[in-house]
Amino acid sequence: MLPLVGIPRTIAKFLESYRKVFRKEAGFKHVSRYISGLLISPNKTVQGIYSQLVLNEENKVSRRAMHEAVFEAGWQYEKLMTEHRNKIDTIHSGKGREIIALDWTFSYHPYSEKIFGAKSAYDYVNRCWSCYQTVVTAVVSNHQRLDGIAVELQKPNHEKEELIYLNETVKENYEQMEQVRER
Repeated sequence: MLPLVGIPRTIAKFLESYRKVFRKEAGFKHVSRYISGLLISPNKTVQGIYSQLVLNEENKVSRRAMHEAVFEAGWQYEKLMTEHRNKIDTIHSGKGREIIALDWTFSYHPYSEKIFGAKSAYDYVNRCWSCYQTVVTAVVSNHQRLDGIAVELQKPNHEKEELIYLNETVKENYEQMEQVRER
């Protein structure tokens, strides 16, 4: 496992076009470190990436600061995706036929029933019940490139809970609805 002594030049050059999405330079640097860690580090957690960072004392950062920059800094997903799609558009323009592909993938969380969007389902590979999230991805490709254009976490289906609520709150008489129908 190699230490992370800085942001690789290729990654820094690529990320520079997204700089305006982030309000503060420090937050952008943290996100750059995090993305570098996701690409290079075998341990993809904030703690794992932080443990590989080798920084001098003046650039020292805490795990909490890194977590805050990545997850709490107030940058907007929609703005980031708009910037990304604009960049991809210029790269793909005039390169021939384009294909957009959608994929629904299960992201398993076997120990995390309380994660947003986690559902219970039978895992046929491991032959047991497990929790997962449905992740929808979209890519655009031509004969030279393949680039992501969207990632969405499918929202949980609360139909069962909604029906229970409706059945428990049902009334014998809806006077207001009758008045509305008469108008």
